[in-house]
Order: sequence, then structure tokens, then C-alpha cells
Amino acid sequence: MKAAGGPEGDGVGPGAATELSGLVRALRLEGPGEGEQPPLAVPPAERVLLQLRQLLCEGPGSPGIVRDLGALVEAASCQWLLGGLSPSTLGGLVAALNAYAAPPKQEQDSVDLPAKDSANAAAAERAGDVGSVFLHLLVKLEAAKSQESLGVPVVGPVLCRVVAHVYIFAATHIAERPWTNARSRAVAQEVLALLVQAADCESEAEFLRGKSEDEEGRFAVVMGLLKQELTKDNWKRNPATKFVFSWTLLRVTRPWLSHYLERVLPPSLLISDDYREENKILGVRCLHHIILNVPAADLCQFNRAQVVYHALYNHLYSREAPLIQAVLLCLLDLLPILEKAQRQQKQPRPTSSCDAVLQLVLTHMEAEHRLALRRVYARTLPAFVQRLGILIVRHLKRLERVILGYLEVCDGPEEEARLGILETLQCTIEHAWPRMPCRLPVLLKALLKMIWDVHTGQGPTPEPVKAALLQGATDCLILLDRCSEGQVKVLLEGVYSSCEENRVRECIRKVQENT
Repeated sequence: MKAAGGPEGDGVGPGAATELSGLVRALRLEGPGEGEQPPLAVPPAERVLLQLRQLLCEGPGSPGIVRDLGALVEAASCQWLLGGLSPSTLGGLVAALNAYAAPPKQEQDSVDLPAKDSANAAAAERAGDVGSVFLHLLVKLEAAKSQESLGVPVVGPVLCRVVAHVYIFAATHIAERPWTNARSRAVAQEVLALLVQAADCESEAEFLRGKSEDEEGRFAVVMGLLKQELTKDNWKRNPATKFVFSWTLLRVTRPWLSHYLERVLPPSLLISDDYREENKILGVRCLHHIILNVPAADLCQFNRAQVVYHALYNHLYSREAPLIQAVLLCLLDLLPILEKAQRQQKQPRPTSSCDAVLQLVLTHMEAEHRLALRRVYARTLPAFVQRLGILIVRHLKRLERVILGYLEVCDGPEEEARLGILETLQCTIEHAWPRMPCRLPVLLKALLKMIWDVHTGQGPTPEPVKAALLQGATDCLILLDRCSEGQVKVLLEGVYSSCEENRVRECIRKVQENT
């Protein structure tokens, strides 16, 4: 069996394909095909696999060769395929197959340009063929476990050599991407399931992290292969690298992830620092997963938490709603860690990172006119008020302007911004109630105006949403009345007697009944 690549040819010659087909028939104890001579003896698997690896590495390869390789692995006995076989040989072949099935490379300077549809379609077809080879190989490894002569000395070392490459193949093609199709995704899903089974694991997470905290899983091996791709100069060249990294990272949780913090934090920061919104969001989600699953002490060591905070804070100047939402949710989980570190270092409270974030958020909210961004800000604002507690009084002037402005504007059928602002107002009253009586006239006027607008509005807002808005406004009025010692109830008596709208009167009646 001779390699046809090299100086004299870029593809696989017909002689190699014919010889491989003959070998498959010999392994199946079939007769020779037309025009072929029956082989005198089946060559050793070591030599066959080395030559196949050379064929895949030296030239672009041929789909026929990969399909015949799958048939060869399927037809071969465990003794022929694994007996006397060097694990490095099989590992090298699997690595070559994984590279053969990889999506088309991209140039660093033209990363925004999508790959040609034909190139992606060809990659999907290659992935389907390679996945079939991996399926047959995993079946053989599983069968070899039951044979004592092969199970202990061979299966373990072979599995260690191929496991990371097979996993990366599955993670690359398991989701809907430009370089996948229905067949490649189905094959990748089946490959991953068999790989987990062959490793004697019950789930993908257990496969990566190990069965117990003391047991080392395969995450380190996978990250070892991804490390050379996750560099500043290389991570954009393979369009699948960022997805494989994030898909893998999200399956490793506490307490295992802390062991790999040095391996996963730099790539996450690198991806989040890209200029494309898609990559920024992906990187922020990776950072959020790290924050949730790594102990605070590890994050604060070497000032890592501050580095992550500054990376996230810079994204707050973005104008894209999905990114802002991801960043704010991430910051809400990071801020307690920073505050704890500040207390341990005996830093003064006025330098709180939460204050800095809220100040910037309120500045942006006050001038924001995009409904998508207004909704994102309003949904997350109550959590910031809860975090600061009574210290929200530092921001009351600007917060009041934001609340008044957002209560005036209808933001669509679901009224997410108004509902979020009503919740914010409730939290503010609960935490800063001593400062509310002096703001009562302004807040009462804004709430009554909103109640009237909701009742008389002819827009597409559904009745359940209107009911939620009226209930939220009523709750705010009740809280204002309690912290102002009944002043709201007195002021509403005149409104009740002069108002003829039933729903407005009903809101006022609820306030009177609950105070």
C-alpha cells in the first residue's frame, strides 16, 4: 500500500484505494474483486494505519479512502486492529482524521467574511465520513474490553491517545453551524455518546471532569490540544475553536473548574476582547461561568477578579442590548466577590465597584432612547438596588430622574421597561424609605399619570400586562403611604372623589384598604 501524495501527486492514487478495498475484503474473508489478485496475507495493522495516516496528512485525501477505512475498521477483528498496535499510531491516525474533517480555515485579516458554502458543505460531508470511522473504532474498543488479553494492556492506552481528538471532533460538529449538516450532527452526537460510554462515564460532564473531585478527567487533555489554537494569532483561523472551547467549558463546574483556572481564564478574556459582538457575548458568558464555578479566593488571587471586572466594565459602553445584558448579569455575580476582597484589604466603602457600575448604568439609562436597551437596563436595575441596600441613597437624584422618565414611555405590548422600573421603585422605597417623603409629590404624580395612561391607552398591550402594571403601581403607592405616615391616602381622597374611571378608582381603593 503506497502513499500517492508528495512531489508526484496531491491526491490519493487509484492503486491505494484498490489495495485498501482488497484488504477490507480479506478481513471479511471475502473473495477478490474483478481484476484483483487475492492477497497472500493480511498485513499488520501497524503498517496499514501508518500508511493511511500518511495518505491523509500528505494530500487532501479522498472520500473513498475514508469510507474504505471505516469499512476496514468495521471488518477487522479486535486482535488484528489492536493486538500489537502502538497506541501512538492509532492516535496519530485519529488526529489526522480529525484534521481532515475540520471546517475550512479562515485568514486572520478576513475573519468576518463567511466561508464559501461549497467549502462548508464539503467539510460537512467529510465530517460524516470521519464520524462513521470513529463510530466503528469506538465499537471495537468497547468490544475489546470484554477480552482479557486486550482489555487491560491495550484499550486504556489507546483510549488515552484518541479520546481528546474524538471529543474535539464531536464538539466541532454536534451543533448547527455553517460547516455541519443533519448527517454530520447526528453522527457527532452518536460519537460523543459512544465515547462517554467507552470511558465508563455516565455523562459528558463526568467524562470531562472525572467521577470525583480527586479524579482527573479528560478536560486537561482536551485543553492541551486546544491550547495551541487558543492564542491571539490562531483562535480566529479555525472558526470552530471558540465554540468547542465554550461548549466544553460550560460542562465543567464547581469544584473541578478551579483546578483549570489558569487554562480557561485567558482564552475567555481573549474572546471577550474581540471587536465582534458575537465573540464578545461568547467570551462574557465564559467569564460568567468561571465566576459562578470558581471559589472567590481563587478569583481574587493575583488580582484576577479586578482584571475580569475592568474587561466587563469596558463593555458597558457598548450599544448592543444582548451584550449589555450578558455583561450586567455577569457583573452582578462578580461584584460581591470584589466587595469581599475590598473588605479583607480594609479598603473604604466609597470606592465600591457596584457604585461605579450603577452610576454609569444610570447615566446611560437617562439618555437612552432604544427600546431594546431600555428593557435590558430596566430588568437588571432592581438587582443593583438590592445589592446596594440603604446605600442606594447615593444615587437617588439620578435614579429618580430615570424612574420618572421610564414611567412616562410605553415600550411595547409586554411593557418590560415599565414593569422593571416599577420593581426598581419598590426596591428603592423599601431600602431608602426615610428619603421618600420629600419625593412624594413627584412620585405620586408620575404613578397616577401612568395608571391613567394604562387605563386609557388604546395600544396592543394585553390585559394581563395592564393588570401587572396597575398592580405594580398600586404596590408602590402602598409603600409610599406607609413610609410617609398616610400622606398618600390623604392626597388620594380628593382624586378618588373627582375621578370617574373605574380602574383608576379601583387602584386608589386598594391603596386605601392596604394602609
